[in-house]
Amino acid sequence: MANKLTSDNRTRSSVSIFIVFGLCCFFYLLGAWQRSGFGKGDSIALEMTKSGAECNILPNLNFETHHSSDAGIVDDDSKVKAIKPCHPRYTDYTPCQDQRRAMTFPRENMNYRERHCPPQGEKLHCLIPAPKGYVTPFPWPKSRDYVPYANAPYKSLTVEKAIQNWIQYEGNVFRFPGGGTQFPQGADKYIDQLASVIPIENGTVRTALDTGCGVASWGAYLWKRKVIAMSFAPRDSHEAQVQFALERGVPAVIGVLGTVKMPYPSKAFDMAHCSRCLIPWGANDGMYMMEVDRVLRPGGYWVLSGPPINWKVNYKSWQRPKEELEEEQRKIEEIAKLLCWEKKSEKGETAIWQKRVNADSCRRSQETLCKSSDADNVWYKKMEACVTPFAGPNSDEVSGELKTFPERLYSIPPRIASGSVPGVSVEMYLEDNKIWKKHVNAYKRFNKIIDLGRYRNIMDMNAGLGGFAAALESSKLWVMNVVPTLAEKNTLGVVYERGLIGIYHNWCEGFSTYPRTYDLIHANGVFSLYKDRCDIEDILLEMDRILRPEGAVIIRDEVDVLMKVKKIVGGIRWDNKMMDHEDGPLVPEKILVAVKQYWVVGDSNSTSSR
Repeated sequence: MANKLTSDNRTRSSVSIFIVFGLCCFFYLLGAWQRSGFGKGDSIALEMTKSGAECNILPNLNFETHHSSDAGIVDDDSKVKAIKPCHPRYTDYTPCQDQRRAMTFPRENMNYRERHCPPQGEKLHCLIPAPKGYVTPFPWPKSRDYVPYANAPYKSLTVEKAIQNWIQYEGNVFRFPGGGTQFPQGADKYIDQLASVIPIENGTVRTALDTGCGVASWGAYLWKRKVIAMSFAPRDSHEAQVQFALERGVPAVIGVLGTVKMPYPSKAFDMAHCSRCLIPWGANDGMYMMEVDRVLRPGGYWVLSGPPINWKVNYKSWQRPKEELEEEQRKIEEIAKLLCWEKKSEKGETAIWQKRVNADSCRRSQETLCKSSDADNVWYKKMEACVTPFAGPNSDEVSGELKTFPERLYSIPPRIASGSVPGVSVEMYLEDNKIWKKHVNAYKRFNKIIDLGRYRNIMDMNAGLGGFAAALESSKLWVMNVVPTLAEKNTLGVVYERGLIGIYHNWCEGFSTYPRTYDLIHANGVFSLYKDRCDIEDILLEMDRILRPEGAVIIRDEVDVLMKVKKIVGGIRWDNKMMDHEDGPLVPEKILVAVKQYWVVGDSNSTSSR
């Protein structure tokens, strides 16, 4: 079969490559020798052969540290504590969505499917192993359609969703035909239908939210139209649906609309979507629709596909009482009117509403407005049945004034232009962009494959204004911009106004994703930020959990902090090297670059009992 994986059984010695060639060459060889589903090195190997002579350490990027007596401590491998692999049963462990722990919480309003992280005493202190046979995913766009079976060996969806064209099992790969419950004929035709109403093609719609995404085919097929979707679904009976999404190279997190607010800022998305997502939109006084309204940009669109839309025709095939469906749609229409959403279309089983652009076009009752003065303060905050005002009480921000994409990426975001982000001026924003272009250019010099397609899923653990992601912007990759809840400035709204995506998170806890879902992780100042807040080892173990075998890490921080990080990294099977700042050895900020070694279940006889 043409689409079957080719196996590469050649012996690899990451450590010897690292010693002989230096880390910049190691990154190149990694691209050629990775245990990959798309051949034995392919174009990257050819490029490496052509450019091998150029694989040198740049003169101003000194691999030796320049902090005298401390350097010896960093390189003292005899003091490194080797962290053992976890038991094989933890191969797909998600610490804050652990199934056993989830069942101890109430089922009302999906509370048990929300984040419930283990206390410090119950955290795993071991390395999550990859399953036997694990291979590097196919490159985009082939990964959209094919996922190696060994990476997520779960066949239940191939049976449960067979007639809906979600996923098919073929030999040693899963194939994703692009179908969905509401679009069994394919996502492309479905998106064409939406595009007849929504301006998807011209850059007006750039960021989208897919609630209850399944295997994220909607988001996967939006990508070629330059729309980036943040997809989420719970870890539930549809085993591994978010894992499949990320293996395909589509942005996704484990999540649910339950009792707490979504971890996204207000006015973030140009479009929100539910395709038979089973969310009870009319329940709890419209609380879930009000939460979608909070994150929907003025002028944005909400798409509801499936029950109860067009219930008069479909109630028999849905096997539900028509009175129940009629009441369900009545509630949705009533809440949409309260939110000042204008219904633009209802065709077949799909309805589309548009949020009004500003308060002048929508006279909302003061009694329904949320009392909170900060619609972006959402981490573990309870969801409320109230309507988010168009603009904050202390802001002259003009709602909805965004450029089309890609101009949006480097234009002045409305939040900054209006002074809505305390401590961030237009001048600071422009300077930040210059700094990150410089940093990313330096990264590209020592990791020459960073933008060649080897890294599809990238995470920035402390995204700031999104400068790193903007400097990397490419159709070959996407960046999950994380704004830590401890960050001094809440900048995630700015990230979205640039046409990028991201999420709030506290790095003292596990991230809402499966193991091995990111190809490259960037951490700027993360360990200084969390100093004395939580254990460095815990953060590194979480990074290791979500990083793919042979994935790369770039950590930028103060030298004293990086020395502590480097010592722990030596015990978690990462080949690593400390480098000077691109401006030279006198700058106290340094860079630690690393690559996770390839290993799977059974590669070590010594495992943790946890």
